[in-house]
Amino acid sequence: MTVVLPDPALNDSTYGLTPLSWVGMEGIDLPITVVEPGYTRQLHARIDAQVDLPLAHVKGIHMSRLYRLLNDVPPEQALSPLGLRRLLQSMVDSQEDCGTRSARLGFSFDLLLRRPALVTQDLAGWKSYPVVLEARLVDGSFVCKMQVQIGYSSTCPCSAALARQLIEQGFMQAFGRQPDLRAEEVAAWLHKHASLATAHSQRSQALVQVQVSEDSEDFGFLALIDRVEKALATPLQTAVKRADEQAFAALNGQNLMFVEDAARRIEAALVDYQNAGIQVRHLESLHPHDAVAFKTPLMSETPFARLNGGVAL
Repeated sequence: MTVVLPDPALNDSTYGLTPLSWVGMEGIDLPITVVEPGYTRQLHARIDAQVDLPLAHVKGIHMSRLYRLLNDVPPEQALSPLGLRRLLQSMVDSQEDCGTRSARLGFSFDLLLRRPALVTQDLAGWKSYPVVLEARLVDGSFVCKMQVQIGYSSTCPCSAALARQLIEQGFMQAFGRQPDLRAEEVAAWLHKHASLATAHSQRSQALVQVQVSEDSEDFGFLALIDRVEKALATPLQTAVKRADEQAFAALNGQNLMFVEDAARRIEAALVDYQNAGIQVRHLESLHPHDAVAFKTPLMSETPFARLNGGVAL
């Protein structure tokens, strides 16, 4: 092809003569490979890529160059902090004639983990953990943050206390005037009436953000998820039989928590993580609204946070 094609980015006049903070693309579909100890999987990710445009007289960046850089990454190459830093530097270099000094990348994907049942041997199921990953290279300074959403169950301590009071009152009405009680009588009453009032429980969500060091071999997704689930003690289950459901009921009864309790449990578990941010949400079964608690703001200015229905956090 010998015909010179027009390039409005170079030849058309610029409107406004102002620099722009970020210019690029959102929602690019690409495969990525996550490799961590005991886990290797290729996943579908949606990727955002942007650079700054500091020169007011430059009409537009070279977006196709950004796309080609992303597309040229081998799908089997493991995602890593160092790999992201190199890719960000290549993005900056590709826009040298635009005066670009900074770049950022955002990844959103679901991490699939196989989780065993609580009690039943050889029973397991798959669980999805939504992840948002953001990396920035600003004037040579690299910052990388990862954000994971973890589901769990929460049982309200207040409703549990109120339920216990009603059971206590019912027991006293049945046996308050009997001077002597046999264990069999009490057991029979409990079998029939111990659930005359129950505490309300609900599916709940923890959104946890930590900073990742540039020299880390991997992002530590699994280690972070395991630590948060251990702290909360009531992670959502996959495949269950009745014995597993009973064990889950016991975990909920032994781990009553307000939304404040959940946030503090996670905070204590992440004490050795850098710049940890926490948001917990209890999807109330008593109210038509949610209960929330925060510890350190999360990615408030990023367009990459597609968790929670695409609303930036």
